[in-house]
Amino acid sequence: MLLEGKVALVTGGAAGLGRAIAQSYGREGATVVVTDINTDGAAAVAQEIVAAGGKATSAHLDTTDAQAHVDLVARIEAEHGRLDIAANNAGITIPAVRTAELPLEDWQKVRSIDLDGVFYGVRAQIPAMQRAGGGVIVSTSSIAGQRGLWGMLPYSAAKHGVIGMMKTIAWEYGADNIRALAVGPAYIKTGLEDNIPEDVRVQLPGMHALGRMGEPREVGDTFAWLSSDQASFLTGSYIPVDGGYLAR
Repeated sequence: MLLEGKVALVTGGAAGLGRAIAQSYGREGATVVVTDINTDGAAAVAQEIVAAGGKATSAHLDTTDAQAHVDLVARIEAEHGRLDIAANNAGITIPAVRTAELPLEDWQKVRSIDLDGVFYGVRAQIPAMQRAGGGVIVSTSSIAGQRGLWGMLPYSAAKHGVIGMMKTIAWEYGADNIRALAVGPAYIKTGLEDNIPEDVRVQLPGMHALGRMGEPREVGDTFAWLSSDQASFLTGSYIPVDGGYLAR
């Protein structure tokens, strides 16, 4: 197992990519702390991991609350003795709208979760990893962190910011044996695509060189490998899990 003996935190772990990341960590032997603003959903994912033979607990986390991150990390250290891995995955999108018509509250909402929430997380996680002698931070960016997407200014700006954050942390804390990486999924079959109009949804597979959308486990397993010692010389990088989307 790639992560045997490691303690891993996952934010936004109740569904979608977060659930897949938590499950992949569990399969690879980590003790997983599944967090989400949806407390019951996080608990259900932790139970799934345990039922599959893994080790997991859950906790409520509102990623827009800076102190909540500090309290969570303190709890993890008290209960598990250390924090080795953090997957900062929680995020949202909003309906597409051009920049000049964008309501300020939509900008602020996306930024508060998709960018500020990651910053609040790493700010609390890094000292714990220093105390543990090192660690790995893997944060969810997106293909929108590499390209502009029509009507998606807040999301694209936040995901660009996540990449910059991971690059900076890699340089600031590499000497402390802390690695930082950003993962960029393309269109993944999480169920959210069901909300996309049918005429657009049928085009999604063809946007990828592989001719299909990604599976959540493909993202989760990438997180697990990046968090393992097999990726020990990888830091400060953007890792696309996009089926060749950006190869165009």
